[in-house]
Amino acid sequence: MPSRLSLHAITKRYPAVVANDAVSLTVQPGEIHAILGENGAGKSTLMKVIAGEVRPDAGSIEFDGQPVTIDGPAAALALGVAMVHQHFALFDTLTVAENILLGLPARWTPAAVRARLAEVGSRYGLDIAPDVHVHELSMGERQRVEILRALLAAPRLLILDEPTSVLTPQAVERLFTTLRQLAADGVSVLFITHKLDEIRALASVCTVMRGGRVVASVDPRTQTEQGLARLMIGADPPQIAAHDTPPGPPRLHIDGLCLRADSPIRLTVCAGEIVGVAGISGNGQRELMARLGGETLSDPGCIMLDGLPVGRLGPRERRQLGLRYVPEERLRHGAVPEMSLAENALLTGDQLHERGLIQPRRMRQFAERVIERFRVKAPDTQARAGSLSGGNLQKFIIGREVESQPRVLVINQPTWGVDVGAAVAIRNALIALRAQGCALLVVSEELDELFELCDRLVVLSQKRLSPAVPAHALSVDEIGRWMAGLWPPPGSAPAGEPAQAAA
Repeated sequence: MPSRLSLHAITKRYPAVVANDAVSLTVQPGEIHAILGENGAGKSTLMKVIAGEVRPDAGSIEFDGQPVTIDGPAAALALGVAMVHQHFALFDTLTVAENILLGLPARWTPAAVRARLAEVGSRYGLDIAPDVHVHELSMGERQRVEILRALLAAPRLLILDEPTSVLTPQAVERLFTTLRQLAADGVSVLFITHKLDEIRALASVCTVMRGGRVVASVDPRTQTEQGLARLMIGADPPQIAAHDTPPGPPRLHIDGLCLRADSPIRLTVCAGEIVGVAGISGNGQRELMARLGGETLSDPGCIMLDGLPVGRLGPRERRQLGLRYVPEERLRHGAVPEMSLAENALLTGDQLHERGLIQPRRMRQFAERVIERFRVKAPDTQARAGSLSGGNLQKFIIGREVESQPRVLVINQPTWGVDVGAAVAIRNALIALRAQGCALLVVSEELDELFELCDRLVVLSQKRLSPAVPAHALSVDEIGRWMAGLWPPPGSAPAGEPAQAAA
């Protein structure tokens, strides 16, 4: 039986970097094949070559044993190649059903799409309202749309770029069941992930890339997570720093903030403390972050920063008081893709201009510090933000806020799509801020990350906030129940509010 996909010496060069350097790999029918590598290793570029979104400078491709030229996404789709992107390829002003219809052959009708969407969504636990506009969806909900669109195309080769980064553990398990079913039916699956446990649980082959080249191909089931990390990084991965000092006085206090009329939110985050917010995407995280960052205003006293009411203040005024915010969406929200890294540093860098005048030297020096400290793979500070890989852009955006020495940092999905080494570096930077007295509120759908980072946890479900509990007071199963809104009455929950936060 011929291979489903064979790549031969695929090379893709950009002005400042060789993204793929003579990459060769083979994928068999019904094989689940993982691609592992650090941010900027060339993984996403290679997937875009297969999906027809990028034309290689050299090399050849065979599909089902036949030489092919994939000169665009339509040609890839005609072969049976479907791709779920890490940076979603959706039109914000269209509905879910309209977005999915655009990616399907002309024979599909709107009614057929809606019926099939309901069927597939229900079967795989990826339910989504077909008439909702994409701009109203959270990042996790948008990812569901991308996965559903790919599944509706009945692919022969399914490419997934960080498919589980904003899915709950239960949704991940359902997705894995789906992928195993597809593989059993002969569909080949190529997926990129930085979660080593997922690679070992799902894939039978793992190709490791470093610096645009293939450095190893292994059976991940015979490897340890430490061994896979060592192959990816070329050295032992760094370790998470210890963080067990007691918290200080209250710094961020939320009281009476309503995401829904019948359930006001109350939470205090103290100096030298990290509080984590767990929950399934789409349960109010986006609205909460917009309220805290100042993008959506609230009653003045609903949000207090070091005793000052800031509910009616905008983002710039809150930054001047020491509150920094890292949004979930990197491009267009956290960064402007057409602007350079130095210019993106200026967006939230109030210290980089003086009396209305931009300080170019100070701006470049600041961006250089972020690039060096967070090991951002970029040629220089003039590189466009949109030219960076997703993980490297994430490192830059987080570094931009961390380097500003905030008193309060509100951060949404801090390590979404970054590799193991970079994830540890980001978490250690947050722990270092904690040690300096910063109060951190971290929203993440990575439970392991929350357990690793946080002093206390809350769960957001249907725009209601659970009681705060010590990070290790709940098991994963208990958190799963809380994500469904099934937490006990406040009086019977484990005590988690620090003494300073008591009413």
